[in-house]
Order: sequence, then structure tokens, then C-alpha cells
Amino acid sequence: MIKHDELLTVRQVLNELGGVSRRTFYRWREIGKAPDGIRLPNGELRIYRSELNVWLESLREVA
Repeated sequence: MIKHDELLTVRQVLNELGGVSRRTFYRWREIGKAPDGIRLPNGELRIYRSELNVWLESLREVA
């Protein structure tokens, strides 16, 4: 059985991060400090929940 990995919108990711601003999130992406994402054909960005979780865990390990 294949497990479905949820695709999150940027808004959902920002909410998960406790209200980080969109500008801050995109700045993190520019400098390579944000979770990996994919661009949909319409240009919107989506982040896999598993990628967000891995990224958050990496931040915990550094702290």
C-alpha cells in the first residue's frame, strides 16, 4: 500500500510555523534555509508534509 504524502500550500506551512511571514519564508528559500518544495504547472509552490517534518527536525538537532 502506497502512503499518500500531503502537499501543503505556503499558507498552510506558514501556519504550521506559527505565523512566519510569507516574505520571511521566501527569503529563507532564497538562501537555502527552507524545506524543499515543488512548483505546480500554475506556478504555485507546494511543500510535502514529510519534507517540512524533516526540515523541522533538522532545526531541532541544531538547536
